[in-house]
Amino acid sequence: MSTITAKPFKLALVQLAGLGKDKTRNLAIASAGVRKAVEEGKADVVVLPEIFNSPYAVTAFRSYAEPIPPTTSLPSSASEIMKQAKEAESVAALSSMAKTNKCWLIGGSIPEVESGEDKIYNTCTLYNPQGDLVAKHRKLHLFDIDIPGKQTFKESETLTGGTELTMFTTEFGKIGLGICYDIRFPEMAMIAARQGCIAMIYPSAFK
Repeated sequence: MSTITAKPFKLALVQLAGLGKDKTRNLAIASAGVRKAVEEGKADVVVLPEIFNSPYAVTAFRSYAEPIPPTTSLPSSASEIMKQAKEAESVAALSSMAKTNKCWLIGGSIPEVESGEDKIYNTCTLYNPQGDLVAKHRKLHLFDIDIPGKQTFKESETLTGGTELTMFTTEFGKIGLGICYDIRFPEMAMIAARQGCIAMIYPSAFK
């Protein structure tokens, strides 16, 4: 049996208050949270919430969606990301947060629009301490709920589910990614464990 070599690290899960419809302000609030997690909490890996740059509403996802480099072109350097900053404000801001604070940053998730298509995804992006975008995970399992007379919320009305499992390697070990409702499907974590992951991280919007 192979032995997993891992280095201890400090993980910070950042909760954000005061988010609203202003994307730029939401990003500023997130940036302050990341800075505090590193400066005060001495975090090595920082995690932001699901859909933190946008209202969590199916009617809002499309208007807040941004292009993210395709998996086939990753890693994408911080300088390459900054060239696309006008079209991908959140991606550029997250890259800058990771680079400025010299931390691994799991950027919660943001609505992603796929270039050349009409599809919108709920996508988590991952940055190394140099600000390079090294991985992204599209939420596989969309959350649809319909309780007669009480609540109806269907992500599938706007979003398209992802099709790939996502893992990345750090100096602390290999880590798997999911988003919120993905946690209800243990097969993802089982596969990640068999492939040597030391942890699974699921950014979530649930309070």
